[in-house]
Amino acid sequence: MKDKKIKANRRDFLKTIGLGSGALLINPATGFGATDIQKQMDALEKNPDVYVRRKIDTDVLIAGGGLSGVCAALAAARNGAKVVLLQDRSRLGGNASSEIRMHIVGASALRQVWRETGILEELMLTESATNPQACYEMLDYVLYDKVFSNKNITLLLDTVMYEVFTDKNKISKIHAFCSPTEEIYEITAKKFADCTGDGTLAALAGAEFMRGREAKETYDEPLGLEVADDITMGNSLMFEAREHDRPMPFVAPSWARKYTFQDFQHRRIRSYEYGYWWIELGGMEDIVNDGQKIRDDLMAVVFGIWDYIKNSGDHPKSANWALSWFGMIPGKRESRRIKGDYVMIQQDIQTPTLLEDRVAYGGWPLDDHLPEGMDDTSQKPFRSIALKGPYSIPMRSLYSKDFENLYMAGRNISVSHVALSSTRVMATCAALGQAVGTAMAYGIQNRLTPRQLCQNKKHIGTLQQILLRQDQALLGVVNSDDKDVARKANVKASHETADGKAANVIDGVNRDIQDGSTHQWRAETAAGEPWVELNWPEAQRLGSVECTFDTGLNRHLRLSGQASVQKNQVRGYQPETVADFKIELKNKGKVVYEEYVEDNYLRKFVHEFPQVQVDSVRITVTRTHGDELAKIFEIRCYA
Repeated sequence: MKDKKIKANRRDFLKTIGLGSGALLINPATGFGATDIQKQMDALEKNPDVYVRRKIDTDVLIAGGGLSGVCAALAAARNGAKVVLLQDRSRLGGNASSEIRMHIVGASALRQVWRETGILEELMLTESATNPQACYEMLDYVLYDKVFSNKNITLLLDTVMYEVFTDKNKISKIHAFCSPTEEIYEITAKKFADCTGDGTLAALAGAEFMRGREAKETYDEPLGLEVADDITMGNSLMFEAREHDRPMPFVAPSWARKYTFQDFQHRRIRSYEYGYWWIELGGMEDIVNDGQKIRDDLMAVVFGIWDYIKNSGDHPKSANWALSWFGMIPGKRESRRIKGDYVMIQQDIQTPTLLEDRVAYGGWPLDDHLPEGMDDTSQKPFRSIALKGPYSIPMRSLYSKDFENLYMAGRNISVSHVALSSTRVMATCAALGQAVGTAMAYGIQNRLTPRQLCQNKKHIGTLQQILLRQDQALLGVVNSDDKDVARKANVKASHETADGKAANVIDGVNRDIQDGSTHQWRAETAAGEPWVELNWPEAQRLGSVECTFDTGLNRHLRLSGQASVQKNQVRGYQPETVADFKIELKNKGKVVYEEYVEDNYLRKFVHEFPQVQVDSVRITVTRTHGDELAKIFEIRCYA
């Protein structure tokens, strides 16, 4: 990284940050607005040497630090790429962060076994184990810790991307500005990922994007409109409240909206502690450029609703309740959608097939929201059509058709408006992030564009195997990794249940997929310390053992301020999970390596060690987090 002082007058500075050409596209929520720019101008005139230009060259540039961006960064970095993660806020997590506080939802809405795994599961298990107090700032901490602790990632917080440079059909570099530290960044990279949600990177590059609602005839979608429009779903602003031991009066500000009982005929106020997703506005406006106005209007709605709750007389039980937090940044559902080689549509969600280049899945309902939101309380705020099962998401929807090194993950992927109503939720977006991050690292290693990757069955198959090994959520893909020597082993156990045979740990399936098999070894802990063992007729050189444990994927696992949501899950350690176990490696009956692991709470556990020659690997379970059965879905072994 090279530093260079910038000497410029006001005109030069405006040109540098893109204002002179109108190229600046900034999220209104960032706080980097006209007043801030004026302050920077004044400071610059007083001291022309104050701004520092920093140049960074990296493998992967990821714009956007929501869950999709975080998972993309971690996936790319863990697969060997150098990553710069750009976030325009001081905290990671986007809609899930303490600044917005939307709880993370996805395929667990199916109420089956399809909770997303991979990096998101690791993050949520870590948050649950380290945050029994259910504090939102602790989720911020978990995300920051995971990213900051990875030495392959350079994290730039409070940094706004404002200019993108292209060379034919490739993006070459971007410019970004960090107001608090007075730094201007020039970042070059091999691969770029747009995880901004708004598709800002793609829009600045000139990539084709979609906006609004399509007509039925566009994609032959039954839920499409008769005539297309540019209307979107709106933004929501959350609040939290707390009950006290005495009456807590509330006086509404003059700008708060006024509501009556009639306004809530389609919007139930069930509790006061966390509310409410239907506090929504902005779909009839420009969801990006009208962001300041939409936020102010939502603030008037929030305080107007709280005024109604406290002072209308319709909610006498609210007397001792008081606001404890309210958001200043709206949570977004929809804006730009970047056009890829494949546009997912309604049929891909409701009547899905296993797409050959599938790299993730979704399962949230087709959940479309009224664009008028709280401006029209006479209508129901949403239309939700439940799905029968999960659907696959293809790699072809996760890169721009116009640029050979531009990927995307999050709500800005290549989908129709109808399909977006399902794919937009954060757990799905996180899985997309892991897929994109892994694909970018793989593309760099193999000198592939994303289109070349998808057109080659061998390469897409290899990518799927990498994702599966790293616990990504995939449909219909089983372990066929030739490097996994466990697949060649014989398996035995101290004991097993009738529906939990030891051989299940190498059957290629690492979770319950509702096909009648548990796909896991099960053994009663009351009968002593159960063990499962892999044996080979000839010694194998091993350097890692990987276990996939049970973490109760049939339940929700998400942080929420809503008591009813927290009630239906287990906070802390998941009871099914193996807590303490011993890894024992032998060669010709002699122990050559052993390791004791305590207080594990993760689903995917990877243990690496100096390579040794072994002919058996034994996992002995000494304790679970409460379950009477020891449970292991999968054991993998690698050199």
